[in-house]
Amino acid sequence: MSSHVAEARQRTLQFKAVVEGVGLHSGRPVRLTLLPAPVDSGILFTRTDLPHAVEIPARAEFVVDTTLNTTLGKDGVRIGTVEHLLSALYGFGVDNVRVELDGPEVPILDGSAFPFVQLLEKAGVREQKAPRKVAVVKKAVVVTDGDKEVRLTPASSFSVHCAIDFRHPLITDQKFNVEVSAKNFVREIARARTFGFAREVEYMRSRGLALGGSLDNAIVVDDFHILNPEGLRYPDEFVRHKILDAIGDLALVGVPVIGQLHARKTGHALNHKLVKKLLTEPGYIEYVVLGDVPVSRPAAQAEVALGVLEGTLVA
Repeated sequence: MSSHVAEARQRTLQFKAVVEGVGLHSGRPVRLTLLPAPVDSGILFTRTDLPHAVEIPARAEFVVDTTLNTTLGKDGVRIGTVEHLLSALYGFGVDNVRVELDGPEVPILDGSAFPFVQLLEKAGVREQKAPRKVAVVKKAVVVTDGDKEVRLTPASSFSVHCAIDFRHPLITDQKFNVEVSAKNFVREIARARTFGFAREVEYMRSRGLALGGSLDNAIVVDDFHILNPEGLRYPDEFVRHKILDAIGDLALVGVPVIGQLHARKTGHALNHKLVKKLLTEPGYIEYVVLGDVPVSRPAAQAEVALGVLEGTLVA
């Protein structure tokens, strides 16, 4: 084990980066800016379109809605659909960043985390002079809802096993496993897009949801076909996107997690219940500051070599 792994440091961005798009649910145009942030500040969202800035930390205690997305809120201010950006930040190994938005929702872009990965690559990542803290799972934590289940168990690295079954000809009994590293995240997970069913579009829009949805930012399926002309990016893109979402929701722990996540038919609501239980009930996790104690290489998976993405970004 090399010493720099055990002494893994926090990371932020080198430069600011900007992207514009529309909100999936609000349908409103929004400009998102990522900015470097000091050590121990975590991921901090703020709305720039309001008279008084309200800063909302990306932590589970600020989750106010989990209906078809994860929404953060504070003092009446809300920021929706944070999960894809948080997933990219987690997968890319960024600890501290300021996220500024001039609207109520993170732009959906192409419906995956890949545009955010490209944005982070453009901004660059730099180490900071502070050790990283991780949450090590000490005993299994489980939450269920009928036949849905998500659990987190002790392990020497962070990995996700997910299974879904929508009882649909195109989305039946899909499973995928991944050990989450920057390289694996970009290659196996980042490009998986959000998805929905054509028969549900009108109902969602009647509830003020999916107002910005289109074939440009979501996979849409009818009873037997994928309506997107280009088809799928992965043969099992649906379950991979569920993993993408789960990583983003788990990022709301506030620090990298060392454990194995098992998810069956899960969604944002159940993911949030797991994180809330993990954080509020004693005995499930132990916080470890890397560099303070010997840590095996898998347990220090939060380390992301700056060159690890070289050659892996594909259009």
